[in-house]
Amino acid sequence: MRTAESRTSPDEHPVTPGGPPVTPDGPPVTPDGSAVTSEGSPVTPAEHPVTAAVDAAHWPDVAAVPAASRARTAVTAALVRRALGRLPLRARFAGAADAGLGGPLIEVRDPAAFHARIGTGGLVGFGESYLAGEWDAPDLVAVLTVLAGHAAQLVPAPLQRLRGLWAPRHPPAERNTPDGSRANISRHYDLSNDLFALFLDDTLTYSAALFRGFPASRDRLAAAQHRKIDRLLDLAGVGAGTRLLEIGTGWGELALRAAARGARVTSLTLSREQRDLARRRVHEAGLAERVAVELCDYREARGEYDAIVSVEMIEAVGAEFWPVYFRTLDKRLAPGGRVALQAITMPHERMLASRSTFTWIHKYVFPGGLIPSTRAIEETVRDHTALRPARRDAFGAHYAETLRLWRERFTERADEVTALGFDDVFRRLWTFYLAYSEAGFRAGYLDVQQYLFSKEDPAP
Repeated sequence: MRTAESRTSPDEHPVTPGGPPVTPDGPPVTPDGSAVTSEGSPVTPAEHPVTAAVDAAHWPDVAAVPAASRARTAVTAALVRRALGRLPLRARFAGAADAGLGGPLIEVRDPAAFHARIGTGGLVGFGESYLAGEWDAPDLVAVLTVLAGHAAQLVPAPLQRLRGLWAPRHPPAERNTPDGSRANISRHYDLSNDLFALFLDDTLTYSAALFRGFPASRDRLAAAQHRKIDRLLDLAGVGAGTRLLEIGTGWGELALRAAARGARVTSLTLSREQRDLARRRVHEAGLAERVAVELCDYREARGEYDAIVSVEMIEAVGAEFWPVYFRTLDKRLAPGGRVALQAITMPHERMLASRSTFTWIHKYVFPGGLIPSTRAIEETVRDHTALRPARRDAFGAHYAETLRLWRERFTERADEVTALGFDDVFRRLWTFYLAYSEAGFRAGYLDVQQYLFSKEDPAP
């Protein structure tokens, strides 16, 4: 069975006469949401219902509901209900009155497990509860969009100030050192080329497309990806004879289009799967003399280039290494050269508040990742390089549409995902990841930028 790598981490119900409340599919619970036996004593973690078909060996933190005291569960239930009650959605806890101001529906099927996970794991627990099937939503993107749009208000201000005490921290092993970066990148991009091919378009481009209009349609996705790539190449001034360095190969489409313009491309990746397929595509296109795809960390890059392009790679660098990343761009760029950078961004205040927090996305999708703010990018460039910002264009709505098309395609081809050896939890995980990301862009919590940086010729 194939799964993404998983690692073990450190409200009300209908009341039955003469006994405690019971869940439709689980054990009785107390009014505070804590699970109890039929005799009324607290349920131990081993006695708590576990979602069927979850392979505990591969998904230990999904299969097992964490132990949580009755007091912690009660406080969590109260905080969750208070937070949801102020939002434009409808939260249905099994058998209880709905919470919320009205809007998209979130259905909590197992409140005891839901609150235990959130109370012990925060947003990591919220995501794991979804993977376990303890909550769901008819329109998942709509619910997550509401939550993303109110992210700063979900946790009470006193608890926000104490985030350092309760929020899980990044594992030291996931620092983006050269070795750490290789391991982090491999856990996502080396899952399977065939998996990515199921939901990406024929260009195999795994970044925001640039559409002519909305709503976007799948038959125009490849053209929209080419439009995005061509715009980056135009910004960087890539043409015949250009020495181009690409940091982050993907599956090679940008390198192919640059080489077709007559550029000589050196493209760097840390994913063996991506390198192998990109090299094959380059060879099949007859461009092997113009494109070199290397398994190489950006810090190990050599040579001087007229242009550098890097698409949605900075999110994998980590704040600790942002100065190193931008100094590398500066060092490798010839005087008079240009850098075209595409980056996902988030508001600066939210970045500062959450940058040290270990999230569900880190644990299951992008270990070691951190989305920067535009301010962080521009201050790092200013303080550590001779590069100068010349242009910045945002197009977050286009990423929301790109992600929608990927998510719909992934859902449609669920049987083929299974045939590749991925289980039900993995499919649910990736559905949540794609919906979660789409929601971030729809809410404006996330954005995507294309930057142009220039490097002036030294004065004579």
